[in-house]
Amino acid sequence: MQYDLVNRRCVVTGSSSGIGKEIARNLAYFGATVVLACRNRDRGSQALQELVEETGNDRLSMLVVDVSSPRSMRVFVRNLIAGGPVHVLVNNAAVVTRARELSTEGHELTWATNALGYFQLSCLLAPHLRTSAPARIVNVASTLAGSLELDDLQFTRRPFSPLQAYSQSKQANRMLTWALAQRVSSHEVSVHACAPGKAATGLFHEPPGLRGRWQRFSARFLQSASNAARTPTFLASAESVHEQTNQFWIDEKPQPCKFRHDAQMKDLWLRCVEMTQVDLPA
Repeated sequence: MQYDLVNRRCVVTGSSSGIGKEIARNLAYFGATVVLACRNRDRGSQALQELVEETGNDRLSMLVVDVSSPRSMRVFVRNLIAGGPVHVLVNNAAVVTRARELSTEGHELTWATNALGYFQLSCLLAPHLRTSAPARIVNVASTLAGSLELDDLQFTRRPFSPLQAYSQSKQANRMLTWALAQRVSSHEVSVHACAPGKAATGLFHEPPGLRGRWQRFSARFLQSASNAARTPTFLASAESVHEQTNQFWIDEKPQPCKFRHDAQMKDLWLRCVEMTQVDLPA
């Protein structure tokens, strides 16, 4: 695939490694102005230097942001807007924790990063995307999705499970995509969710004992982060995608999604608003 993105400014969260870094690499090769949004300054700077040298694109920059922190996000968005228009936002940053951890604002960390992070950044940046239109938002979700319990999003009643915490955050990514699309589509901003497929990215921590050895063995058969970045890159780049908003994509093709419940979507949106104090009216 090859696209001309010379006049597009793109933001990719979680781009210091893994799929996010590969998406940023692809967009840089296509000539885009790319902002690497990274939590760790040192790793982000290292990724930035590598991508500039490899792609020959000097229109790359790096901004530090902790997407689990509303305060960090607001500072990031102010700095981002000051740099000019934004045409593409790729929400990719994600975490998986072995035990229940809390963000600086006291939210369960997987939920704060993977779900609230996507929600808040999209809402805060949406007005700027509208002025930069045509623009788009790409939410990197997963086929591993489910277990969403609206009355226990932060595992205060359920025993904490890393897999369930990740899975429910990825279900939320899709549902928030549909709710967001309803709010911005009339402003020439398209919104897409996608599953990149299982890749050897190191996101899931290696467990001890036999499970760890099995995970290392299984990783040999996973696709590379580069291959996993193909569909998110396609959604960030292809002109034809703009008219196909509100879709769930796998292998560059729209797919049915079972998580389209209007009442649940509304309830989830309101809960995210309550947790972040950020909203984007319908």
